[in-house]
Order: sequence, then C-alpha cells, then structure tokens
Amino acid sequence: MKQFIATIGLLYLGLSGIGNGLDAQVSINIFNPNDVIRAKPIDETRFTVQYQATIVTDTLHPEKKEEETMMLKVGDKCSIYYSYAKYLTDSVFEADKASGTSQEVILEHLRQYNSKINAQIYKNYPAGKTTTLDALAASRFRCEEKEERPEWTLLPDTMTILSYPCRKAICHFKGRNYEAWYTPEIPRSEGPWKLSGLPGLILKAQDSQGHYAFTGTGIERSREKSPILFGGNDFEPISRNNLQKAYERYAADPIGYIALTSPQVKVTVTNDNGKSYQPKNMPYNPIER
Repeated sequence: MKQFIATIGLLYLGLSGIGNGLDAQVSINIFNPNDVIRAKPIDETRFTVQYQATIVTDTLHPEKKEEETMMLKVGDKCSIYYSYAKYLTDSVFEADKASGTSQEVILEHLRQYNSKINAQIYKNYPAGKTTTLDALAASRFRCEEKEERPEWTLLPDTMTILSYPCRKAICHFKGRNYEAWYTPEIPRSEGPWKLSGLPGLILKAQDSQGHYAFTGTGIERSREKSPILFGGNDFEPISRNNLQKAYERYAADPIGYIALTSPQVKVTVTNDNGKSYQPKNMPYNPIER
C-alpha cells in the first residue's frame, strides 16, 4: 500500500491507493475543516436520493471499475449532488453545531470521512446556473456555468426501479451518449451529476461506453429540517476550460501539482519496499469531453 506523509498546519491528508504497481491509481485529498465550517444554508431538502456511481477511471482497463456512493439532495430552489462521505460530514457538523459541541471535537469528527470524489455539483445555484465546487489537493475551485440541460429523446420502453415505474430516454450531453430511466411519479426534473430536464426524477443512467453509470439505491423524503449547504464563496473562481486544464495537470503529475500550488505541503510517496518515487500519468477519463 502506498504511503503519504503531509506536514501542513491544521490540514488533514486523506489518501487511497489501489493496486501494487507504479501505475496504480492514487487519490490525494487534503481536508480543510473550513470547507464545512464556513458552509451556509441555501435551501431546505425536500427529498434525498442515493445513487451507486460506477466509474471506469482507466480506459486501458475498462474491466476495473471504481464505485462510490453518491447523494442527491433536492430542495425547492436548487439541488446538490455529492459523495456520501461529504453528506456525512454535513450531517455530523449540523448535529454537533446544534448540540453545542466544541470546535476541537467537531474537527475530530469531520476527519473521519474521506471520499475519492471531491466535486459537489449544485444545479440552479445561483439561479439559472450550475456551480461545481472541487478540490485538487489543497486547491479549492468554484466553477459557475450557465445551466445547460440535455436535449432528450423520449422512448416507450419501461422498467421498474425502487418500485417506481420508469420510462426510457436518450441524449448526447457533454461529449457522451446517455441512456436514462426516469419516473413520472416523482415529477421533479432532477437526476445524478448534471443530468436533468426530464418529466420526472432520473433513477438510472449510463453512458454508451459503460464508463459512467448511476443507479438509484434509495429515496427518502425529509421529515425534519435538513439544509442544503454551500461553502464555496471563498473558493477560487475558475472557468470550465481552466478547470479541465487543472484536472489534466493534476493527473499528469499529482505530486508536482501539489509542489507548485501548495509549497507549504510536503508529500512523500513510497512503494511497498519503502523506496520513494514520483507517481505520474494517473489514469484520466473525464466525464465531460
């Protein structure tokens, strides 16, 4: 297992390594408690959908897939799609804050959760826009774009998912062809990632290559107040084009990216024999092309 060591003030380094060779995919996440502490409520959650996301990160090995549990919180005005780990940090933070827990204990609780997917996608926030918050090591980015919805073709095929009758639709969106299943019984034009625009909630979707798939595994209607939080006001604003370039630079040389953007962070990577090396050329298969 690869090892990472970071020396950085109050920041916390999360890590995950998959495989044993030098070409193993590595995810380096630096946790900043301010990402949660500074978050402010922007809407109230009406219902929450849980999805299992399956992703092919390395197109040379499509048989190797990563899975991540994702959450979609839908409010009256906007929605957020993000990892279950981040969902838990929000829930723990709100509970700790309501009970008057000390900041030291709150920070200890928040450090318990780590995700391979850092991106948080807000649809219709601000109004008429889609906002992506993402973290690359210690960098924090906020990308606001004009809201863009797929142009769907509705088909007569039917399927039952989570006991809901669903209908099929297809589209071409952000460089990929998608097949989606939506239920008119939940008449909200929402879905996983940036997929939306159908006359019902999307419960299942997959691109034609099978590189990105989203399957609904549960739906819960809110019985108590649960805010949708936004903590990106202090993040660095960035265009979609420049964010894509940052992803590419990071994938090409993650340690070099950290050294350039966060000189106060020291990261050492060792192999199973304890020998230091510089990982480069991480697999890169972006959902938007």
